[in-house]
Amino acid sequence: MQLSLKNAILAGAALLALGVGAGAAVNKYGKPKSIIHVVTLYYKDGTTDEQKKSVLDGIEKMAAEIPGIKNVWLRGVKVQGAYVEKQADGSMKSRPFTDAFAIEFEDERAFKAYDDHPAHRAWEKIYVPLRARSSTHDITNQ
Repeated sequence: MQLSLKNAILAGAALLALGVGAGAAVNKYGKPKSIIHVVTLYYKDGTTDEQKKSVLDGIEKMAAEIPGIKNVWLRGVKVQGAYVEKQADGSMKSRPFTDAFAIEFEDERAFKAYDDHPAHRAWEKIYVPLRARSSTHDITNQ
């Protein structure tokens, strides 16, 4: 009986040590050289869900056509920020950003090429007429 109790205690101590060791492990993360193009926006009043979907579908179409686009994110989970608009009567109205998307580019070359690419220009013909206001952030580790 003594031997099995001793083994049980040793086994429990080993499991506890493994659990504590796993919890103390350092989180690993990367610092890629890619560029993330993050856009927050709100649409013009009256923009339909179908029209918003056409904007997002257009981003996917661009990603398939423009070399150097690695990934896209199409659904804002938490969108912060607002734009304060002056109204016709002179009052000010805060308009919160409601939507967001992001595009990841391999590098600066791909990011710069995207701007004048025909697929991007075609997408802008869908997006710009629906967008009331946007804010853009381009982020990298380079």
